[in-house]
Amino acid sequence: MICNLCPRDCHAVRTPDSGGGVCGMPSAAVVAKSMLHRWEEPCLTGEHGAGAVFFAGCSLQCNYCQNRVISRPDAARCQTVDVAGLRETFRNLIRRGAACLDLVTPTHFVHVVREALRGEQYPVPVVWNSGGYEKPDTLRTLDGLVQIYMPDLKYALPEPAQAYSGAADYFRWAAAAIPEMFRQTGRYRMENGQLLSGVLIRHLILPGEMENTRRVIDWVSRTFRPGDVLFSLMRQYTPQPGATGRLARRVTGAEYRAAVAYMRNCGITDGYTQDAASAVSDYTPDF
Repeated sequence: MICNLCPRDCHAVRTPDSGGGVCGMPSAAVVAKSMLHRWEEPCLTGEHGAGAVFFAGCSLQCNYCQNRVISRPDAARCQTVDVAGLRETFRNLIRRGAACLDLVTPTHFVHVVREALRGEQYPVPVVWNSGGYEKPDTLRTLDGLVQIYMPDLKYALPEPAQAYSGAADYFRWAAAAIPEMFRQTGRYRMENGQLLSGVLIRHLILPGEMENTRRVIDWVSRTFRPGDVLFSLMRQYTPQPGATGRLARRVTGAEYRAAVAYMRNCGITDGYTQDAASAVSDYTPDF
């Protein structure tokens, strides 16, 4: 396949056995790990955890990625699966009590995931857990197959987007993709504390980048009404080996309190905040 699934538009030649472009992945789906993941937002984990399927590779390649061991194509201990294999992975997680199917960084394998979902009636919601760097046209091919979209909204400013992810155009794409997600799901629906459908937007605060966080909050508060979407303001940033400059430290308590106050002043009340204990490596799965 000649790939144009994500905003990179690298047109890499991807075959079942070899890959190229930014994600570096073949056209066959590559799964780094499937597990019951207890550290997603409470509305997704239920009693046993979210049924997380961590896909290898990533089109963003953020230089602070906590999952970098699987986001770099040559570093992961992974398994290549076809459509039937992916369906069996989903069923196995459901048998183990998964509260949802949590598809983590799936965008570059959308063509395989779409076929694994098509024609199936899974008894739990399907969650599209992505970095937010998406093409609306690609997302439209998932209409009716995904019940919950959980995009990151990493950046509203081009400078940190370029510096940390090499994607100065990040916000332009995310600001078009997230409304498309909302068009598909509508306002979020909860039942007994579990999210059944809707959009849950995540924002990871980066140390020293409070203006970026404020602009993200501004956009969410202007774009959606109360009750439309959930918003998760995350403070779990953990410096990675070799981090320098601003990224060499954690988010301070003062930074996080200021972000929470700004969010509430903007009228965003539906969603989640995190305590300081979240900024530890224990929350990153062992790949």
